[in-house]
Amino acid sequence: MSNDQSTMTNPPQSTRSTAPVFVVGCPRSGTTLLYDMLLSAGGFAVYLAESNVFNLLVPRFGNPGVENNRRRLLDVWLQTKLFRAGHIEPAPLQARLDAECHHAGDFLRIFMEEICRTQQVNRWADNSPEEILYLPLIKRLFPNALVVHIIRDGRDAAASLNKQGWIRPLPGDRRLLASGMYWEWIVRKGRSYGKALGANYMEIRFEDLIARRKQILAELGQFLDHDLDYERIQQVGIGSVGQPNTSFPQESKNAGFNPIGRWKTSFSPSELAEFEDAVGPYLQELGYTVANSAASNHSSTAPRKRALYRRYFDLKIWLKNSWLYRAYYGLLDRSVNISRINYIVMADDVTPPPIHLPVTSRRV
Repeated sequence: MSNDQSTMTNPPQSTRSTAPVFVVGCPRSGTTLLYDMLLSAGGFAVYLAESNVFNLLVPRFGNPGVENNRRRLLDVWLQTKLFRAGHIEPAPLQARLDAECHHAGDFLRIFMEEICRTQQVNRWADNSPEEILYLPLIKRLFPNALVVHIIRDGRDAAASLNKQGWIRPLPGDRRLLASGMYWEWIVRKGRSYGKALGANYMEIRFEDLIARRKQILAELGQFLDHDLDYERIQQVGIGSVGQPNTSFPQESKNAGFNPIGRWKTSFSPSELAEFEDAVGPYLQELGYTVANSAASNHSSTAPRKRALYRRYFDLKIWLKNSWLYRAYYGLLDRSVNISRINYIVMADDVTPPPIHLPVTSRRV
């Protein structure tokens, strides 16, 4: 693994072995697989959901440290899969929130600590990919947080995003191209924010995680000061470790299923040429080999298109965190908010967390 593909430095241990862990990245880049590997290793609270505190709940309901905001949030959130996936009782949680919650970080911490208490472990991790856009805030609220940014080939990530239909293109553009622009935008922001975190930030390539799981998990375990025993992870097999979380479910049933390089059969020649024309330079900057190297470096329109999409995505995230967004969702009734959240979140509120041996630090 080159230095460009992996950034990892170990500061003094102190509370590192119990520090919260945030797994982030562009959606459809393998965050869930990596998160489920952590849970399968033991010692982490098993919460089979993306908490979405910073990127969904706070934008919709406001700072939960404000009592009125918290009341409105709880009135909806306690009825959603996001809460039910924690498999905890609401009364003790509400009592702690009323006594201790001053901001979004407290809300997440208290919720996850209650899950830890129920499961008798002392560490938690959060898997909400788009929290990568809130890393400066997360670092301010969790000074000792460890952040793992997983990066995947933008062509594969975009193919999966395109299949899901999550990214809305600008008029006249293909959704596949918009998905690639989104990948570049969010990965750039994440890497920029990550540099400010210093030794508490690590990058992992999805391709390395698939091809060299044992080695990558050993490096990650050292970074987290947590025993990520490969054999135990494979045996426990929580979530996507045992069942691939893929946008291509039919393909995953085939023998020899490989999530790497799917773009080679997903893109038409014209789609690939257009995509690499726009996103190819950043793919190359990250060390990926492009198929149309000449086209990806000589376009006169690609720089303007990239700049336009960056402004477009910046505007969307600004609006999402504005009072206008909160006002809109404040007009919706409770049942609509519950159904909307349940529709868009990824959460398993049925399967009880497995019981396994607690592991809190890496073996030496």
